[in-house]
Amino acid sequence: MLSRLALCRLISPVRPVLVRAASNVPPGREILHVEEGPERDLKNFPRLKRPIYPGKVRLGFLPEEWFQMLYSKTGVTGPYLFGTGLVTYLYSKEILVTDHEFFAGICTLSLIVYAMKQFGPSLAKHLDDLVDEEEADAIKGRTNMLQMLKDDIKNEELAQWQAEAMSVLMEAKKENVALQLEAEYRKRQLTVFNEVKRRLDYQLEQVNIQRRLQQKHMSEWIVSNVLKSISPQQEKDMLAKCIADLKGLAAKA
Repeated sequence: MLSRLALCRLISPVRPVLVRAASNVPPGREILHVEEGPERDLKNFPRLKRPIYPGKVRLGFLPEEWFQMLYSKTGVTGPYLFGTGLVTYLYSKEILVTDHEFFAGICTLSLIVYAMKQFGPSLAKHLDDLVDEEEADAIKGRTNMLQMLKDDIKNEELAQWQAEAMSVLMEAKKENVALQLEAEYRKRQLTVFNEVKRRLDYQLEQVNIQRRLQQKHMSEWIVSNVLKSISPQQEKDMLAKCIADLKGLAAKA
């Protein structure tokens, strides 16, 4: 478990992504899954993988890999004979001496093993909790980042939709300006028409007034000349004749 915590501290800047392989995987036992980019060279530079559980051992301290390595060369009994021969060689050459320090070392090792058996599970659980907190922080950071990116995508889509609406609004504004220009053009045409009509009406009225004045003057001139040409005797005879005609008409009536 100490190696697990150490490896976690070593590769913590990389921030791997941890996901659950199945629903029955308990919390804190997720499988390491890293989303790699297309430019990552995993063949020449593979990513370090943090083991979740410690390797198997025999006799409490000998790794299983040593036995597997020797099986193909010495057989099943080879590792044990190799260990026995190595201890015999160390004793024969007095490299390993059995004195009071040896037994003190055995006692110390026994105390260490006892401490590991007694306090190891609780310490391992505590370290696992620390690792789980680290993993939870990594997952939470990734989740928050994904949510933030999704929000950014939604905002970008909204901005694109608003931009499309702005194009429609610009078309509507252009049509509105065109209608305003058309209305102003028609208003000015009407103004020109009214001004021309007013001037033509003025000219027509001027001609009519001139004609009426000429007719009045001509009639007055004719009447005055006619009156001037009639003598007083002719006026009396004409008046008498008119009265006689009226009396004749009254008698017939």
